[in-house]
Amino acid sequence: DAALDAAQQAVTLCITMAGIMALWVGLMEIAKESGVIGRASRALGPFINLMFPDLPREHPAREYMTANMIANIFGLGWAATPAGLKAMEALGDLEEERRKSGVRARKKGTASNEMCTFLVLNIASLQLIPVNIIAYRSQYGSVNPAAILAPSLVATLISAVVAVVFCKLMDRG
Repeated sequence: DAALDAAQQAVTLCITMAGIMALWVGLMEIAKESGVIGRASRALGPFINLMFPDLPREHPAREYMTANMIANIFGLGWAATPAGLKAMEALGDLEEERRKSGVRARKKGTASNEMCTFLVLNIASLQLIPVNIIAYRSQYGSVNPAAILAPSLVATLISAVVAVVFCKLMDRG
């Protein structure tokens, strides 16, 4: 009985989380198509410029990186993944262009500073609203599913600050 109950709960949780994921991925696509992501990209411009000083201002990777960061801020790791993959692909293309033009002497297959910085920031995952965790807590009957907000914000803020400091220190090397 316990195995069947656990299997039923697992399926129910998967269906619930798939629905939440579909909703937020869809909202992120609408935000992108409506220009919200583009405007957010411009608003995040000073931060992006600070973190990625060698990234050209109009490069497509900026918009993908912004979409990824916005999804992470709202605790939507699943919705962040497609934009993160596209950002890394665009950064890889940029690195290949640099290699061909002789701007960089980096070996093929070596990640650029931009790629490493983006990955570290993505992993740090600053979250204002951890939607996934709130959904899990709600699914399992938590009295106050949103009680995780403050601890989550503090933990992810610390990890993001450490990530930024680390990246800046490593860029100097």
